[in-house]
Amino acid sequence: MHASILDTIKFDDKGLVPVIAQDHSNKQVLMMAWMNREAVEATLNEKRAVYYSRSRQSLWRKGESSGNIQKLLDIRLDCDGDTLLLSVEQVGGVACHTGRANCFYRALNEQGWYDADDVLVDPETLYSKKPAQE
Repeated sequence: MHASILDTIKFDDKGLVPVIAQDHSNKQVLMMAWMNREAVEATLNEKRAVYYSRSRQSLWRKGESSGNIQKLLDIRLDCDGDTLLLSVEQVGGVACHTGRANCFYRALNEQGWYDADDVLVDPETLYSKKPAQE
């Protein structure tokens, strides 16, 4: 079933496609990550965000250590076919490994980059949680 859907996506020369995760309720951009073909298929099958970790070279299910999973509500493909947009329910309200609501918390002013958003959950506490049950 997913083969024709996956064939429509233009993966790069490393077999990856960039993915933007957006909060379904408030449209806030939560994070950017990568997916390979297997991650896209797992995301569609499991109805939750499954990304590809370039550093570990393996799949990672968002929230597998923190419990803050991303439930898939909608998926879009851009006009060029080379970027995905996930509309998700961010369980726990924290998408970033730093304990913030999103990964785009750094803002620029005349002095340089600064942290514009507060930490909502201490990362040590965040990653000592057991994964949420779906």
